[in-house]
Parts: sequence; C-alpha cells; structure tokens
Amino acid sequence: MSLCKDCVRGVSHEGTPGGQNTVVNGVAVYIAKPTVDYPKDKAVLFLPDVFGKELVNAQLLADDFARNGFYCVIPDLFNGDALPPNAMNEPGFDIMKWFPNHGPEQTRPTLNKVMIGLQEQGVKEFAAVGYCFGGRYVFDLAFENLIKVAAVCHPSLLKIPADLETYLNKSKVPLLINSCTVDSQFPIPAQEQADQILGNGKFEPGYKREYFDGCTHGFAVRGDLSDPKVKAGKEGAFKATVEWFFKYI
Repeated sequence: MSLCKDCVRGVSHEGTPGGQNTVVNGVAVYIAKPTVDYPKDKAVLFLPDVFGKELVNAQLLADDFARNGFYCVIPDLFNGDALPPNAMNEPGFDIMKWFPNHGPEQTRPTLNKVMIGLQEQGVKEFAAVGYCFGGRYVFDLAFENLIKVAAVCHPSLLKIPADLETYLNKSKVPLLINSCTVDSQFPIPAQEQADQILGNGKFEPGYKREYFDGCTHGFAVRGDLSDPKVKAGKEGAFKATVEWFFKYI
C-alpha cells in the first residue's frame, strides 16, 4: 500500500478554529464541543489526512461537526510528525519517505489510547469519519465493531476488493463512502466494486456511496473552494456525513 501525489496537494482554508488543543490519555488532540447541550456519551472521531490535527482545514471541519451537535475529537495519529502545511504542493516532496514511519504499528496504538481515554471520560459510542489516510483506520475500527457508524471521504490505503469483502463479512457498522471523479487511491472501478459488494441491501447494517463529479482526491478537506464543483463536493460530503451520523448514532 502507498499514498499518492494528491494526498499532499490542496488548499489551506481560511477561518479561525474555535476548538481546543489538549491531551487525552497522553495523546495530543483537537476537540470541538457543541455550544448547546449534547449527549456526553457519544463522540465523533475525526481521523485526519497526512497533515494531521494541526491543519486549519481539519479543525474548521471539526468545528462544523460541533455546530451540528457532535462532540468531535481529532487525534494526533502521527505522534507529533504530521506533515506541516508548507509541505502541501511542495515540488518534489516525496511522501513515501515519510510514510514508512506511520504504519499501523505506530498509528493504531495512539488511536486506541485516545478511545480508551474518552471511554474513561464517559463516552460509550463512537462515530468515525476518515479523510484519506484516516479512512484506512475507520475501516479497521469497523472491522472490529468498535464504532457505531462509519464515514470515509476519498479513503487511502485500502485493499480492493479484499477490504470491502472483509467489511461485508465482519462488520456491523453502517458505512458511508464519499467518492469523487479523479482518485487513484479509490478510483471509479473500486467505487463500482464497493457498490457491487455492499450495495443493493447486501450489507444489511447500511451502506451508501455519494459521488461528487469534477472533484479530485482530497476534495472534502483540502479542496480549492474557488472551484464551484469542488466547493459543492466539499460541502456535500460534509452534509452527507452529518446526515449519516444523525441516522445511526
């Protein structure tokens, strides 16, 4: 498995995050809390792309989840080694030199610690949304049925069709996939396989795939919002995810 050039391309979005950088069970996290009353036993795990919890785009999205009533947590999946924003679009940047230090053996224990820490604080049910790199770990959590509902946006690092078949056979977690036109990590043939394996009621807990025309891998978190199609895709993927979570958690 590997990442692609579009995993490190994109646009930094404008805005001032309103959440808090803190620590849960020894792991750095960004937390966005609703300003209204919300269920303290539920949380959204926001599993980010390679730019991690410090990317303003991710923090603004977490804030948007909080505005919709979700307690949202972005863990530092990269143990202090997420890519800096200035690596975005850097000519000649080699993502594969960074990637070997961020496999499951480094990443999953960190994620587990955050979930344990949140459970100790009273969280009983998790929704999870993964962007690019984070999509891999949403699938893994769903395989183990550690979350109640799952959403992925242009997921990376999946094995197709093996991971789709594993999802069908092992998971009981409703799955939303936000897909797009140009995506070497989850291309149209893989999208079609997802529909064939999980769609038409074959995956009984619930399956849906949204498709955003004219968008490229990364659109839901790093898209160029000056492009009307990309702006519509980013907003559409967020809306679909919020509705999916409302339905199942």
